[in-house]
Amino acid sequence: MEKTQDSKLKSILKHQEIIVVLLIILISIFLTFRRPDSFPTVLNIFNVLKQASQYGVLAIGMGLVIISGGIDLSVGATIATSICLAAYVNQKLGGINPLIVLIIIFVTGGVIGIINGFLVAKMGLPPFIATMGMLSVGNGVALLLSNGTPIKYGESWISVIGGSYIGPVPVQVIVLVVMTFIAWLFTKYTVTGRNIYAVGNNPRAAQLTGINTERIQMLVYTICGLMCGLVGLMMMGQLKQAGPSYGSGYELDAIAASVIGGISMAGGEGNIYGVALGAILMALLKNLFVQIAVPGYWQTVVLGLVIIASVAIDSVRKKREAR
Repeated sequence: MEKTQDSKLKSILKHQEIIVVLLIILISIFLTFRRPDSFPTVLNIFNVLKQASQYGVLAIGMGLVIISGGIDLSVGATIATSICLAAYVNQKLGGINPLIVLIIIFVTGGVIGIINGFLVAKMGLPPFIATMGMLSVGNGVALLLSNGTPIKYGESWISVIGGSYIGPVPVQVIVLVVMTFIAWLFTKYTVTGRNIYAVGNNPRAAQLTGINTERIQMLVYTICGLMCGLVGLMMMGQLKQAGPSYGSGYELDAIAASVIGGISMAGGEGNIYGVALGAILMALLKNLFVQIAVPGYWQTVVLGLVIIASVAIDSVRKKREAR
């Protein structure tokens, strides 16, 4: 009987998403008792979820890239470039239709994603090198467009995505829930979604079974670029401006949310909904530091340790399964 219970416990703990949920619950309980006056309020809970939304949406794109066996270090620069270009065009033309601004943001994000996919899939560049190069290019373009200072963008209907609420619920949180659900359906119930896992597991074997691996790689980088555009839209709607530093460092946050949520850095493994849980845990940890008045510098230290621990756990688990 005890052996059966132990095997069930081990089976449960194999799923990193369950561990993340348990951590979220434990931290929430701790903060509820430690700061009963400020943490368990509706306003603070939705603030945590709002902060997690941008990480989570971006991590959906990053998660698909990692599952396929790649990495995208240019996501922060893609965010900045897409919204800076849209705000720049809007400013130069004295105000344009918000729909055109929306199109510019998504087309820019998608084009950068296509370029990344082309460099990796068609040119054969290592994903790290290709996307790191695009990171530099994107940062440079954003600085040129903005001249190093934020470009103001007034209120419009597209600002709803970033700065509005439906009752107490931020629209950003709704966006995260919807995008996570769509991504989950895509990866679980479509042939293309399952092919992404096959390519990440073994590209050569996937190719031999008739899967167009280059098309899959192009697709995931393009989706990642579009997710960058969506996050940029959320930022611009919230802050009413676009700046060259917006999205800076988000590549680490996106990778962290993906890895913490159970997506293997080796590729071919992980549930896409786990990235939303990883993003919530990250936002909750940051809120924890604020609530208990720990210096913000420690946030970076702890986040790095959490990433290392997540990758280490995954590595150990894979070694044990291989035996």
